[in-house]
Amino acid sequence: MELFFPIYAFAIGAIVGSFLNVVIHRYPREESIVFPPSHCPSCDAKIRAWDNIPLLSFAILRGRCRTCRSPIPLRYPLVELANALFYLAIYQRTGPTLSFLPVAAIVSMTIVLIYIDLEIQILPDVIDLPGIVIGIAIGAFGLGAGSDLVLAASLLDSLLGAALGASVLLLVALSYKLVRKAEGMGYGDVKMLAMIGAVVGYSPLLPVLFVASVVGAVTGVGLAIQRRSNLRFALPFGVFLGLAFLVVLFFGNTLFRWYLALLLR
Repeated sequence: MELFFPIYAFAIGAIVGSFLNVVIHRYPREESIVFPPSHCPSCDAKIRAWDNIPLLSFAILRGRCRTCRSPIPLRYPLVELANALFYLAIYQRTGPTLSFLPVAAIVSMTIVLIYIDLEIQILPDVIDLPGIVIGIAIGAFGLGAGSDLVLAASLLDSLLGAALGASVLLLVALSYKLVRKAEGMGYGDVKMLAMIGAVVGYSPLLPVLFVASVVGAVTGVGLAIQRRSNLRFALPFGVFLGLAFLVVLFFGNTLFRWYLALLLR
């Protein structure tokens, strides 16, 4: 039984990851995530059940459609593997408790937000608004107790986190628009940080913003050098918010203990 639950968590994560790929592919194209059934985007051939097994089918088919032999994007196995590993990591921190479900949902939603923002620079309300509700539920029911994940400690902590997250980026967006007379940040980023704040509470928001800003700045400079251009191009900040959130969610307590030990030397 000690091996069964971790394997089960990994397998469920891979299966959910397969569905995340459907959402990631179809949402930017304004297609239904239900109909039609899974099909090859190149030749429209229906994907058979035995060709739709997460991770395994990609390896068996050698990354190509069985019908037309078009390459299958590497994103498909990467999302399945990432979601499976995250579910395993969540289980290792929560065990077979109620906490596993909302945290797993939030992590999967964050993966989808990262990829969609990377592709079309949009953070869908249909994902981040329910994420705020899930985050508030985590705080309200104290689901973070007993785990090594960074989660809101109470309903008040969650509400403050959501309010502070939204307020900070809203102020940044409005200030930029006032000074530069142009949109500098989408309101999707505002709602995404509100979701993150609802999940982790208000105090970890500064590390999330710090990590996201540093990684975003380094990426922006690197792209500017590569393109031999100035820094006036759009960067999907939601990508960096999502990555920073996952780092703080899983490693925030460890990093804080390391930092505290460093200060007390």
